[in-house]
Order: sequence, then C-alpha cells, then structure tokens
Amino acid sequence: MSDPNSKPETPNADLEWDERGQPISAQFGDVYFSKDDGLAETRHVFIANNQLPERFAALGARQQFVIGETGFGTGLNFLCAWQLFEQLAPAGARLHFISVEKYPLTRSDLERALQLWPELAVFSAQLLAQYRAIHPGFQRLTFANGRIVLTLLVGDVLEQLPQLDAQVDAWFLDGFAPAKNPQMWVPELYSQLARLSAPGTTLGTFTSVGYVRRGLIDVGFAMERTPGFGRKREVLKGVFNACSLNTEKPWFARPQTPAGKRHALVIGAGMAGCATASSLAQRGWQVTILERHAAIAQEASGNPQGVLYLKLSAHHTTLSRLIVSGFGYTRRLIQQLTKGEEWDDCGVLQLAFDEKEAKRQAQLAEAFPPDLLHVLDQSQAQMLAGVPLNGGGLFYPDAGWVHPPALCQLLSEQPNIRLQLHQEVLELRRQDGQWQAWDQEQLLASADVAVLANAAQIRQFSQSAELPLKRIRGQITRVPVTDSSQALKTVLCAEGYVAPPRNGEHTLGASFDFHSDEVSLKPAEHVSNLDLLRDISGELAQRMQADQLDPNTLQGRAAFRCTSPDYLPIVGPLADAEHFAKTYAALSKNARKVPNNACPWLEGLYINSGHGSRGLITAPLSGELIAAWLDNEPMPVPADVAHACHPNRFALRALMRKQN
Repeated sequence: MSDPNSKPETPNADLEWDERGQPISAQFGDVYFSKDDGLAETRHVFIANNQLPERFAALGARQQFVIGETGFGTGLNFLCAWQLFEQLAPAGARLHFISVEKYPLTRSDLERALQLWPELAVFSAQLLAQYRAIHPGFQRLTFANGRIVLTLLVGDVLEQLPQLDAQVDAWFLDGFAPAKNPQMWVPELYSQLARLSAPGTTLGTFTSVGYVRRGLIDVGFAMERTPGFGRKREVLKGVFNACSLNTEKPWFARPQTPAGKRHALVIGAGMAGCATASSLAQRGWQVTILERHAAIAQEASGNPQGVLYLKLSAHHTTLSRLIVSGFGYTRRLIQQLTKGEEWDDCGVLQLAFDEKEAKRQAQLAEAFPPDLLHVLDQSQAQMLAGVPLNGGGLFYPDAGWVHPPALCQLLSEQPNIRLQLHQEVLELRRQDGQWQAWDQEQLLASADVAVLANAAQIRQFSQSAELPLKRIRGQITRVPVTDSSQALKTVLCAEGYVAPPRNGEHTLGASFDFHSDEVSLKPAEHVSNLDLLRDISGELAQRMQADQLDPNTLQGRAAFRCTSPDYLPIVGPLADAEHFAKTYAALSKNARKVPNNACPWLEGLYINSGHGSRGLITAPLSGELIAAWLDNEPMPVPADVAHACHPNRFALRALMRKQN
C-alpha cells in the first residue's frame, strides 16, 4: 500500500473545456460526466441504482444516511444527492457524503463547471461558499446547520480510504473510466469498499467492465448488469451480502452511547466547550454548558485576536495532518462572522529569521501545495505585509486572525444549547445512568452524557485525574495603532507575532511561562513581547512607538493554555483508569498481543482538551470528532489521527513501558 502521508503529485485538477463548456481532465484524458446529460446520468447510475428515493423517504427523524464516493469531480453527484435528500428525507434526518478526490478542482473551475446546472444553483452556491482551504487529507464541510455533511478525502483513494472510519450505506463508484485510470480500479479498492460496508450496502457504478464486476463479487458484492444511460449500453449495480471484519483494537473501539434522552453536559465555555456543544446541538442533542465565569471565553479563548497559524512538519506527522484538517474546518466556519471586526483572511507570514528557519520553510514548501503555503522573498514579503522587513518568509494565504470570543458566541448561539454561568463544577458523580455535576454541596445539572472541556481543571475530577495535562501561562500585549502602523496588512510571525489593527489596536504575543500561576499582568512580559516585535520588524516597532510605551501601563491579557506531553489534543471517550490497567495488563509483557477484552469505558463521559496554542485550529474540528463518537458517525479525521488524540493513549504507553 502507498504511504498515507505522501504528498499529492499535483494539488489540483488540470482541466480543458470543450465547445459546450464541459470540463475534461487533462490528467486522465476523460470526461467528468456524460456529454449527453450529466445530470440525468447521475440520477440514473447513482441515485436510482442505489434506490435512494425510497431509502431517503423511509428514514426516521433521527437517522443518518452515509454515501461513499470515489471521485468528487465537479460535485454533481453530491449536489444531486443533497437535492433529493431535502425533497424526501424527514426534517431530523442527516446525510453524510464522503468523497475521495485526488485532484480537486480549483474554486474558479468548480464555479465554471457548476454553471452548467442552473437547477442546482441553490445548492451549488452553498458548496462554493464553503469551498475554501481544500487541502490534502480529510476536509469537512457542513451545510444546512449540520443536516448535510460533506467530508472530502483529498488524495489518492488507496491512501485515503484505509484511514476512513465509517459505515457506508450506498456507494457511488465513480472516477474516470478503468481504461483511463487503471490504478484506481484494483483489488485493494474493492477490499476497502467491503471493509466500510455492511450487509445491505448498495453500490452503483457507470462502468460494466468484467474485471471490475468480478473484483466486487470477490469481496462480497452481488453484482448485476443493468441498462446504461445515453450511449452506454450497460452499467453495474450491486448489494453487499458479506460481513465486514472489525479489526479495531478494543481500546479504540466505539463505546455504546447511553440510551437516554440525548441530553449532554459540557463543562467549560471556551473554544473546546462551545465547539462541542455546537456539534452536538446540530445533531439534535439538548446541551447544557456549565461555565464558572460570568461569560463565555474568559480563559485562553478570550484574547482579542487569535492567529490561525499552522505549525507544520514536512514529514506530514499526525499533528500536521490534524492541523491541516482543523485549519480548513475553522477557516470555513469563521466566514459566518463579520469580516474586519471579528475575523480577517489577511494571511499569515512566518518570517525566515535565520538560515535554519529558511531551510525548514523550503522543505515545507516542497511538502505542501502552494495554495496552502509558499515562500516569498524579501521584496514580495514587504509588498504583501505593507511594512519594511529584514527578509522573506513562508506565507499562508488562506490564514489570518479571528476574535475568539466572537467565534465562541457564534458556536454557542443555538436553540437547544442552554448556557449556565457562575457554575463551577467541582465533582462528577454517576447515578441512575446520569452524570451529575456538583459544586461543593449543590447539584448543578445532570445528563446522559458529559463532556469535559474545562482545560487543565479536568484533572480535579477523579475520573480524569490521571490525564497528563499541564498549564502554560501566556500574556499578550495590546498596543494602540498609529498613523504609520496601520499600514500592516498581514499577521507577522517569528518567535512572537503581531497582528494588523482591530478596533484601533495591535495584538502582540505571546509569552510562555511553564511555572507561574498568576493571572495578573507582568510588565516584564510586556517588555518581552515588545522585544519580539523588534525581532519581527524594527521599522514596525518604531512605527508603533515601542520605545515610548510604558510596560507598567500597557494593556494586555494573561491566560493559561492547556497542553499534553505529545502536543496533541486529548479528544474522545474516557475509560476507568484502574480497570483499564487490569484489563490490558498483558500488554506490559507483550505489546503486540491484543487482548480481546472490552474496554472498561466510563459510560457517556468524554473529553475535549489539551489544544495548547492551537485551539482555534484543532478545537472546533474536535467538537465534530466528539459528535462522531457519540452518534456513531463517520469520523472527520483519519483513523490514526483519532487514535493519536485518544485519551487511552497515555494508559497504553504506561503499560507498554513496563515490558520486561
């Protein structure tokens, strides 16, 4: 199998356009859809042959339907399925559409292609609005307040599908013809389709090639030829009649969601808590957020400007892939805010402050597509930044800054979210199938499910006391804008950062203090932030009159980041620590022997924490990950990324370290 972390050969589709304005793939020398009538072809080959009209209409009010597709292309199949779902499915049902695409269209090409179908314009417009930051890996897009979820797997199908954790109800086996794209139509693909299917999963495909039909039969699909569309005499449809093998390790298996009234407690109203509450509320959960402060976003999520900064590795590490997926999700999410006041896609420029950093940036530019990041020389960087700089750097054109409290407010403003302020939870108890949140003597709230999203305070609860979370103090500095400093047009980063003006101020930051528990502002850290500004641009520091600023009177903010030892967030269901160690004690003697024992879950207890300085990028997508765990939905990230963020990873490592 290919390396799942390898870089795509080219980031986007290379298109040619025929005389009727229809796209043709230059990479494969093939059409994206029938030249006769692409819309009718989709409805025949994929919609009708998967019996979707009948199946959508038969869904229950809380049921979900999952479609898997190879070859997103112009999005025509997705838009047709969405249109039909809106017409026939009940109001509370949800559609998950998962599509793999090696060469996604650019936004401009997608817009041009979708103009061919004005009858889909209401759906096309929404897709185009969300079609931003479509970078390699898993990219989640949500529509209709979460009723429609599109997860794009950007990359080679044989690299992406093995990382998908989902159960598919219907397959659209699309993609270019086997004669044009033989590397896709191989036994490894059919095995993945079988792994992700269940008895009764259906399949439709435009091809009728014999070796494709035989390959699908070999993995458990009952296939039949059926009349084709237009000039094509036959196509294939099928039903999966076998049982897929579950190879999930028990400590990463999905726990049963408590069978109750779908009520959830979320403890903490920062970015992680508000994002989790939002994802659950979109799925029909009644959510109560308990927050100890007088308002939301009072801790690390309360800074005036947070930077969407992607700290990546050229080796495509687990953390890097999480960051790319999380960045895309947050970038699409913040478009609902007021641009200029609550967010701005002004870009982020990471300066190459020495040779080592310049070399690292060059490696990153080789490892990622240019629409995610690219290198600028000094002249280009200065022109883009609007201020003099000492050198060039790495530019992230889709990034920028956001006002985190505004994003928290957006996430928490849903009809089935209830926010309870001045509620400090000191103890969790499990009684009569409910999680109860207590202060010293009073029951504050109870629900079937509880999600701990209150940063490092999570360790005060007995159920999560063993998690290795640590606090890091950070202080930002607010500096008034001057006539000349307002020329700054993009976020500049080196060891620190400075953002363009918001409400007449620049934000500078940020300090890192692993030892202090103080929340009061420290003049010495203001001085340090001003020194970081000088390192970024001495000219900009002069424009901001840094030498005349009194660190004793400067405004700013101090808060505590919460991070884990491996710098990955901690997201997922919690197990009973003592029973976990006993259940999997055999791992301390042989880490390769997987005991076939069910994990001792703490039923209905989850965590979303440990995001460190990356909370804007990783916390919102982690809310979707929590919802996927609870509602048995397709995961929004690759399986190995979900496992790497799982709370059980620390207990597993502790057991394996004890090997003789």
